[in-house]
Parts: sequence; C-alpha cells; structure tokens
Amino acid sequence: MQTVTAPPRPRSGPRFFDQVTDGRDRARAELACTLLAPRASIPPKHFYDRLGSALFAAITELPEYYPTRTEATILSAHRAAIAARVGPGATLVDLGAGDCRKAASMLDALSPAQYVAVDISSAFVAQALEALQREHPALDAIGVGTDFAEALWLPDAVRTARRTFFYPGSSIGNFAPPEACAFLARLRALAGGDGGLLIGVDLAKPASIVVPAYDDALGVTAAFNLNALRNANALIGADFGLADWRHVALLDASASRIEMHLEARRAVTVRWPGAERAFAAGERIHTENSYKYTPESFAALLVDAGWSTTERWIDPKGWFALVHAVPAG
Repeated sequence: MQTVTAPPRPRSGPRFFDQVTDGRDRARAELACTLLAPRASIPPKHFYDRLGSALFAAITELPEYYPTRTEATILSAHRAAIAARVGPGATLVDLGAGDCRKAASMLDALSPAQYVAVDISSAFVAQALEALQREHPALDAIGVGTDFAEALWLPDAVRTARRTFFYPGSSIGNFAPPEACAFLARLRALAGGDGGLLIGVDLAKPASIVVPAYDDALGVTAAFNLNALRNANALIGADFGLADWRHVALLDASASRIEMHLEARRAVTVRWPGAERAFAAGERIHTENSYKYTPESFAALLVDAGWSTTERWIDPKGWFALVHAVPAG
C-alpha cells in the first residue's frame, strides 16, 4: 500500500515577544548621557529602526560591502559541513536577525527544532518572520525584540535544549574586544552544556578594501549613519538637523578597527528637553566601531570567553571567517 505523507501542519503564525518598548526610558537616559560625554557618541543600536534596518539591508547589496556576499559564499560552499557540525534539531537563535535571509538560506540544511529571530528593530524583524513562517509553515518560529547587546533576554517559550547561537555578519566587531569577550561569555552561559555558536568574523585587510565598505560611493552608508540622528530626535526630542552633519569613516590600523562618525559641517547647538550641547565645526559624534580580527586572535578571544573552536571556514581571499564553537570543558 502506498504511503502518503501529509503536508506539514501550518502554524497560525510566529510567536513574538517585544521587550524594546519596555526599555525606552532607560534608552533615553543612556542616549542623553552619551551625547553629553566629553567625546559625544550615539550607541549603534540607534541605527536600527524600520528605516535603518532597510538601509542596512540595502548596504549589503552594494559592491563595496564585501562581508555579506563573502559570508554567503562560505555558507553555500560549506553548507553540508556546517550542518554536520550544528546537527539537526537545534534551537537556532539568530542574533541580529534583521530580514532573516541568512538563516533562511540555511534552514533546510540545519533542520532546527525551533528558530528564534532576535533583533532590536522589533517591527522590522516581526514582518520578516511572518514572511519566513509562510515559506516554512511547519517551523516553530519565535521572534524576540530586545537589545541583546545590553542583556540577551529569551522568553520561556525558547527551548533550552541544544541552543546554537547564530551571529553572522561580523557584528561581533561592533564590540571592543573586552566587551566582545564578555558578550561571548554570556552566550556561553545561555548555551548550556550542549549548545553551540556559529559566528561570522571579518578579518583584517588593507584600508583600500575595508574603508569603502563603510563609505560607499552611492551614499547609502552615509544615510544609514545619519538616520541615527533622526532616531535621536524621535527618542529624546532633540533637534538635530541632518543637513548640519556629514558621514565619516576611517581606519584605525593600530587598533584594527573601522570607526564611523558624524561630523558637524558648521558650529551648531543641539537642544532637547532639559539639556543642550554646542558642537564646533568639525567636531564628531562617534557612532560605531567595527573591529577586525586575525583567525588566531579571534580563536584566543573564544577561549577566553569559555568556547572551544571546532571548525573554521575562510573564503579563498582570506577576507572573512565563519567559526563554529562549542562550550569548553
């Protein structure tokens, strides 16, 4: 008798948990403090409203921006080996999921028991997760809106078994190395004894390659950077005029990092309820660092954070690495 396989039972939709709104008062206080610091800054999480997330998605399509396509090549070329390391039935926790495209490209190979999309841009990731659920109706999909760089909050609905943290795109470079170590150690604690880590790492390379990736000819990265000012206006009621500022990207070779800044085109005073700050022409607001590693320096960082590297895949040009690690000991 012929066996008929029933189609997967469609789910009503992904479950979504939003913690971002609950932290807005704390975010306002933090932003006001960083703007008033001797060296003004805006934390990079303020790039990522719905518009900022869409702009970043556009950045990944630019010819200058090599990390996304290089990582995609690695994921495609080593799909079977990656799937063998992770193993089927994992709880796949996608950090900075954004449009969920990277995880979506690996779902069939990885066959996770549960997929968890985590992003600070709640509305953007919720919409992406809805689309992903339609393509994978049987997938147990959960969305989490939270600032995981500050504290990774996972609701009780997220399985504790075999948590594999997927952190692609080299976003670990946004942390200074000591902060990166502390963040990876927190992931180690959440992974338990049977979890894992699959992480993308941008490798050190010449300025002629890396600087244009953060200062493209079309100006998409500039718009992405300036969007932080628009978000600051919305969050604390500031009156930043975007035309008063320009995007700056530079390489600090000694620290092995790209820096992004917003530079005042002219002397300007920015006001918000209860405070103001005068900026001189040429004064900068720091918005992001992106540290670059060697394979050896990142392996050492993982060891310090309690992880043990099991496999490392690097593209032929040596520009980018994808690393799988498991809890040490």
